[in-house]
Amino acid sequence: MTHLRILAVNPGSTSTKIGVFDNEKEIMTQTIRHPESELAAFTSIMAQEAYRTDAIFSTLRNFGINISTMQAVVGRGGLLKPLEGGTYEVNDRMLRDLRKGVSGQHASNLGGVIAFNAAKEIGIPAYIVDPVVVDEMEPVAKVSGYAAFERKSIFHALNQKAAARRAAQELDTSYEQLRLIVCHMGGGITVGAHRYGRVIDVNNGLHGEGPFSPERAGTVPAGDLAARCFSGEFYADEVMKEIVGAGGLKGLLGTSDAVEVEKRIEHGDERAALVYEAMAYQTAKEIAACAAVLEGRVDRIILTGGLAHGKEFVQKISSRVQWITDVLVYPGEDELQSLTEGALRVLRQQEKPKQYTPAE
Repeated sequence: MTHLRILAVNPGSTSTKIGVFDNEKEIMTQTIRHPESELAAFTSIMAQEAYRTDAIFSTLRNFGINISTMQAVVGRGGLLKPLEGGTYEVNDRMLRDLRKGVSGQHASNLGGVIAFNAAKEIGIPAYIVDPVVVDEMEPVAKVSGYAAFERKSIFHALNQKAAARRAAQELDTSYEQLRLIVCHMGGGITVGAHRYGRVIDVNNGLHGEGPFSPERAGTVPAGDLAARCFSGEFYADEVMKEIVGAGGLKGLLGTSDAVEVEKRIEHGDERAALVYEAMAYQTAKEIAACAAVLEGRVDRIILTGGLAHGKEFVQKISSRVQWITDVLVYPGEDELQSLTEGALRVLRQQEKPKQYTPAE
């Protein structure tokens, strides 16, 4: 097997995770913490570009790793314009849209930019893989009953597709041959209907659709929400905070920590038990809806993400959906590994690198 060394970069709001991989084997990973006192000096997320790039180079030197030993750098994909899944070369148009924040400002926008900066030092390619704006939804899935807007595809694309590929490998077939339902369960919960390598329907796990989760409200009664928005008691950002960040378990029980909720249940907290059951119930219902999207022909259901570590929560969901097909459980997520695997598929010529060329 050809030796390929990859640097993977995953920027967060106050940290940057990096990993170096020889083929699929992890050589090192490190979370670089960025003190708030240092971040306060920057006027925007994108202004941190050089600061974070320098921090990565410094960390690599501390580990005795030379950037010149890399064959590619891969970064977490940011809030670009909608695109289909895959591994994308970082090009000028992508850099422009990431820096501009064409679909919003987020720390992940730094992923492609930092990857490009690191790669250009030694003339190697820079990639991103399956950003959250992956949009492969069928036209029929995008129609909403409200004429002013349509449904949008915003979900945990990187982990969903990585889990789907893992299942395909275990089943000795390819992702493009399978019909799967993949449920990512973390701070947000997204459930995607994967048909032959494309996510043809998925709930918008960010802006209020689908099951509620540890931090997000999910689908709520539209009339009640409209009345609350125009009650004169709240600003728009206050309502959005209730929907994203302070919704779900956080709003209902005062904590987004599922482990703490489970402890409360063990100590007889009936309210916690009801809410936890409701989160599993809504997740199972979303999975069953995706079974309808796939016309009842589902090869596997996959449960992944941090909540998949909770055996009781997984059992609550599985008991409601295992009539559809077998359930696979892949707890947690490894974004650095998933990014690396996306880059390797291109370097090994198993896939062609895609170009980011959205309409103006």
